[in-house]
Amino acid sequence: MSDNPAVPYWHLWTDEHGISHQTRCLMEHFDLQPIQPQAAPQWQGEKFHGTMTTMVTILPAGWIGAWHENPKPQWIIPLSGRWFVEAMDGMRAEFGPGELSFGGDQNCRESDGRRGHRSGTVGDVPAVLMIIQLEEAPFPGRPCGFL
Repeated sequence: MSDNPAVPYWHLWTDEHGISHQTRCLMEHFDLQPIQPQAAPQWQGEKFHGTMTTMVTILPAGWIGAWHENPKPQWIIPLSGRWFVEAMDGMRAEFGPGELSFGGDQNCRESDGRRGHRSGTVGDVPAVLMIIQLEEAPFPGRPCGFL
């Protein structure tokens, strides 16, 4: 096996003024080791423990949501279709299958009629998303906490 891998993700987060931002981040801390004693080595990232909820949601083609905060800190992984997320600072990111987004924009303050983010589908097909909600934000108030 070769060099230590890196996995990109977008992090939607809230600054100390209550404004949401999106930052492109990289997970780069992986160790090459077996997942169990007899297994072949594989690159493993940090493990985070806690209570979580997992679900799949389908955004219809043409769907655009109102401005809102993520209900909980959550990973959003598109399975099919495309969708976008626009932060309060105007940064818009688009995602396709397998591209990762971490929604941690809780505790935003309303600014110019915006609070949190808005999201919607891109193109003329539904977006199927897997969501993994965490009970607590592991790194509140700063981007790129998942290394």
